[in-house]
Amino acid sequence: MNDKVKPQHLERKAVVYVRQSSAYQVAHNEESRRLQYAMRTRLEELGWREIEIIDDDLGCSARGVIVRTGFDRMVADVCLGKVGAVATRELSRFARNNREWQQLMEVCRMVDTLLIDVDVVYSPRLSNDRLLLGLKGSFNEYELDLLRQRSLEARYEKARRGELVVSAPVGFLKTEDQRIELHPDQRIQERIRLVFHKFLELGSVRQTLMWFLQEDLQLPANAQDGTVTWKRPRYSTVKHLLTNPIYGGAYAFGRTEHGTRLEGGQPRKRIRRRPREEWISLIPRHHEGYISWEQFEQIQVAISVNNNRADRPGAAKRGPALLAGLLRCGRCGRKVTVTYTGGGPRYLRYCCVRGYLDVGEPKCISLGGVPVDQALSREVLRVVQPTAVAAAIEAHQHVDQQREAAVQALEHDLQAAQYAARRAQKQFDAADPENRLVADELERRWNDALQRVRDVEARLDEQRQAQSQTAAATLDEFANLAEELTRVWNDPQSDARLKKRIVRTLIKEVIVDRDDERHEVKLVIHWQGGVHTELRVPCRRRGKANCTSPDIIEAVRGLARIGTDREIAGYLNRNDLRTGRGNRFTQERVTSLRTRHGIACYDPEQRQQSGWLTLTEAAAFLGVSTRTLRIAAEQQKIPGQHPLANGPWIFIRADLQTDEARKFVEYAHRPNRRTPAVPNPQQKHLGFSGT
Repeated sequence: MNDKVKPQHLERKAVVYVRQSSAYQVAHNEESRRLQYAMRTRLEELGWREIEIIDDDLGCSARGVIVRTGFDRMVADVCLGKVGAVATRELSRFARNNREWQQLMEVCRMVDTLLIDVDVVYSPRLSNDRLLLGLKGSFNEYELDLLRQRSLEARYEKARRGELVVSAPVGFLKTEDQRIELHPDQRIQERIRLVFHKFLELGSVRQTLMWFLQEDLQLPANAQDGTVTWKRPRYSTVKHLLTNPIYGGAYAFGRTEHGTRLEGGQPRKRIRRRPREEWISLIPRHHEGYISWEQFEQIQVAISVNNNRADRPGAAKRGPALLAGLLRCGRCGRKVTVTYTGGGPRYLRYCCVRGYLDVGEPKCISLGGVPVDQALSREVLRVVQPTAVAAAIEAHQHVDQQREAAVQALEHDLQAAQYAARRAQKQFDAADPENRLVADELERRWNDALQRVRDVEARLDEQRQAQSQTAAATLDEFANLAEELTRVWNDPQSDARLKKRIVRTLIKEVIVDRDDERHEVKLVIHWQGGVHTELRVPCRRRGKANCTSPDIIEAVRGLARIGTDREIAGYLNRNDLRTGRGNRFTQERVTSLRTRHGIACYDPEQRQQSGWLTLTEAAAFLGVSTRTLRIAAEQQKIPGQHPLANGPWIFIRADLQTDEARKFVEYAHRPNRRTPAVPNPQQKHLGFSGT
């Protein structure tokens, strides 16, 4: 019997504390665990009869980060005075950090509980033993830190050479010689590449996710057993694929940092993403990736710009506000917000109210958004039109590949589903028919696999049918693209997000301010190349009603020469034009418009004297067909006016009596001419009415 073991110690129970640091040690280091359980024999030799073994913490580290229920229960029993001694094979099993070690030693000193290892019995009430226990606790913590530091330094040095491959994400395989290779499954490769292609097309992580959900396409994921499973995509999954450098062919290590913080008195692990300059290793072009490193960098810039912060425009939204996120107040420097009042996009306004909302400052400026968007659209079209044809031809070269993206993905899904069905059939055929418990389950799995094949085939047929109904554009259709770009841009059916992405590609920021003396809005456009352009847009004065577009007024001025107000209203409505208040035109509204702007009403006698003719009348006057005359007017061989795209032509009799007009008529009537006045019947045209 040890002289430190007193009767008061033997009256209480003894505790044997058993712990191993990891699950690997629990599974493989069985001898170490047997030696720890053998401490029960040592306690029996010291005189204890009531012995409790606490092994709840097998597989838990003693660094103090993980909550150890067994250790906490042991300390609670010691505090209650129920324990005479706590024993373990070596004292480092109790704690590897001074906080928990000092807590245990102080509690044992207060209640007179002994600490026992394989060699020595310690009494915390003795100063020499307490000093020795304190030194051993410090050595235990230092030893763990030293081992961890050596291990980390070796890992970091290996990572700096790009040779440390812990695990491979989905789409890659880790080879035996510590290299990274693409997964051999072409379906997995195609689906991951499709994520990057759709982001480059749509420009947003959220829109990429919505496209996959709309097409009902799944993404691969690594299971815990190392196999690849297919799951419905989530936002985190898509963003992880787009932001992981390994998919750009780069080796990266140390992108995250693990720490500890206290929450509710308990330590909790914390993971922080480091900025790129703090990464331990980054080696571009380390292995074959799904995209190039340049494309990966381009994607990171796009994702960063999409974050809606004070210094960034944010991702393009669905709203019609063309400059949302790009406008900055010229007075306070804050970003201008977008508001919609009344009946929809016609009542779009840009307001600088962040100072008012945040700190109660007076509101800066507020201005109508539609005139500003229209002025900036004209400026953007002026810049874009010279390169519109080249860009359209380049896009046409990739249009077939974009159309085939969803079809190819479904074809690969169909191949995988057919393979699963054949495998289920083989399992069913190999089963004993008399064992119905097994045969019924295998038959159910086979039926589910066949149903999956039918579902994928149906979706593939729908996709192919939809693709066949959309005719591919030809290069000949791009001949007049530069002229049609304005019409397409102003079409209400045009995608607002696409127009916003075009504007964000060209423009970095727009500084806006109001000039109240001149009743103008001042816009300073900061283009991406560093050039600045100033625009001034007239703004509506207070109390002044919305005005009809000047283009409509000029069209009415020309149409009033050949038609009545009722006919003019029909022409305007046919072109889907509206008044300044957004109403459709009627005879009364056309009359009011003419009166306001001093346009004379239609007079048949005045028309006869001035010689104004419609297309039909002018063709009869020249003795040619209306089609021949319209083509000549479009080619500017015969002078003519066309106020509305879907409206009548206007000619003057005097212009039809010139020498050029006579030569054209003679040429049109010439027999056996090589170049007919009437174009090739195969040529496509809009076929507007000749009236």
